[in-house]
Amino acid sequence: ASFLLLCFRSPLATPLIFGLLLQAPPTQLSTITQPNFVLLLADDLGIGDVGCYGNDTIRTPNIDRLAKEGVKLTQHIAAAPLCTPSRAAFLTGRYPLRSGMDAVNDYRVIFWNAGSGGLPPNETTFAKILQQQGYSTGLIGKWHQGVNCESRNDHCHHPLKHGFDYFYGMPFTLISDCQPTETPEMDRAFRRKLWLSTQTIGLITLTAVLGRLTGLISVQWKTLTCLAGFSLLFFVSWFSSYGFVRYWNCIMMRNHGITEQPMVTDRTTALILRESISFIERNKHRPFLLFLSFLHSHTPLLTTEKFLGRSKHGLYGDNVEEMDWMVGQVLDAIDKEGLKDTTLVYFASDHGGWLERQEGKRQLGGWNGIYKGGKAMGGWEGGIRVPGIFRWPGVFPAGTVIDEPTSLMDIYPTVVQLAGGAVPQDRVIDGRDLLPLLRGTVAHSGHEFLFHYCGVHLHAARWHQRDTGAVWKAHYVTPIFSPPGAGACYDRGFCPCFGEGVTHHEPPLLFELSQDPSEAKPLSADTEPLFDTVIRRIGRAIEEHRRTLTPVPEQLSVSNVVWKPWLQPCCGTFPFCWCDKEDDN
Repeated sequence: ASFLLLCFRSPLATPLIFGLLLQAPPTQLSTITQPNFVLLLADDLGIGDVGCYGNDTIRTPNIDRLAKEGVKLTQHIAAAPLCTPSRAAFLTGRYPLRSGMDAVNDYRVIFWNAGSGGLPPNETTFAKILQQQGYSTGLIGKWHQGVNCESRNDHCHHPLKHGFDYFYGMPFTLISDCQPTETPEMDRAFRRKLWLSTQTIGLITLTAVLGRLTGLISVQWKTLTCLAGFSLLFFVSWFSSYGFVRYWNCIMMRNHGITEQPMVTDRTTALILRESISFIERNKHRPFLLFLSFLHSHTPLLTTEKFLGRSKHGLYGDNVEEMDWMVGQVLDAIDKEGLKDTTLVYFASDHGGWLERQEGKRQLGGWNGIYKGGKAMGGWEGGIRVPGIFRWPGVFPAGTVIDEPTSLMDIYPTVVQLAGGAVPQDRVIDGRDLLPLLRGTVAHSGHEFLFHYCGVHLHAARWHQRDTGAVWKAHYVTPIFSPPGAGACYDRGFCPCFGEGVTHHEPPLLFELSQDPSEAKPLSADTEPLFDTVIRRIGRAIEEHRRTLTPVPEQLSVSNVVWKPWLQPCCGTFPFCWCDKEDDN
């Protein structure tokens, strides 16, 4: 003690103390324990829709600011080209077929709130691990991972069963059916067939009745009664679900309770933003995880009047610019609470833009820049290469661009490790911890190979040959574009994963993405000396990968995705489901 007293009385003490105080704070990661996490995930946003990825007509200053202040990933890959499987992979760090969240059929996403499929209860999300580490965990916005299993209120797939303390948003996904003024979107082609079948059966029944009345045909009234009954039952069997999509799927929930059924779309954006900022304010004194899962920029492109007509890309551009403004509001809330230096912010999209989404001459889907293909295409880059931005001041070097293969699945081990948790050891985790790459302590990502699925069908695989820097990609299956050469499946609305709508390649199509990111010039044994070597090496990697797969229940089987009235979330007495508790408040 006497020594310390003498030191402070020394004439050198004052300048020494001031010098220490004025030193820049160290950027050692060990000085920050349990950072906050704000994960921002856009819906259907194309990589070419963002300013910092090359778009010079849609204004995204806030997303661009994140990239300027942090790290931009240029080869950030979704594990699936559609919402449900991609988000399952994001939440679990695992390829979606490991949890049964990818499809063997054409039903590749969850179709109803009243389906029984969803993210299995035995899957461990990053939210669940952070919850165990003392984090306050919140999900605001879109879920699309299922709700119930066996009864209306078991909530076995609900966010609160998967590690989130608080949920406000849509258990389903935004669709055009949620907007009364828009053309119905859900299962549009199948609905047309049902209507046609109903009209055909009805016409047959009416013709038979008229023929009986006029004596032109001889048929018993009992037979006609049965035919009429069948017509009515057929109509009721499908119209009870598809006729009320807005009431069954377009609902808003707070935790387990329904707040709007159907949702009032005019105020949805404001409520989601309010809930997000409120969550930050409520939890500023403890470590928190906020997963803001935007409804933007999925159709019907809900956009407030303030942003309508502002962009050069019609309603879609307006919607993206509004989402960017929402990002800015969330960043401002973080700054206002003094949390900027202790908060890791991440921005991405769940998959590529939807090229085929059009109404007349209006383009309602996104743009994927120089990359071929889009949403629903498991192999082509446009369906799976997405924006990926990290910001953590003082830890991640600002203005950094990384062109290494990374995945949305990497968020899982990255946030778990930073929160002080442990990655589960009883299952395969396909994600890799990004922290060394983001901090610049290693040159390469942890991914040597990435596998690209369309449903459960492997369409492509990439090999990052680290010693040369080459990124090889082999396509085993590709969709057949319609009309030919159009770059998408405009005649279908979605590109299929199997059947007559795809082409199988033997030998595979091979591209070197670092030289040909647009996948425009397939290589061959004649043009690439390493062709056979590369194909063999990727083939061995696929065999090794397949040996790690184990059979699991199919969550997206037909029996799991169909509408089951006894599972329908309802804020009244079924089937009279209607409420607006936000208006009451």
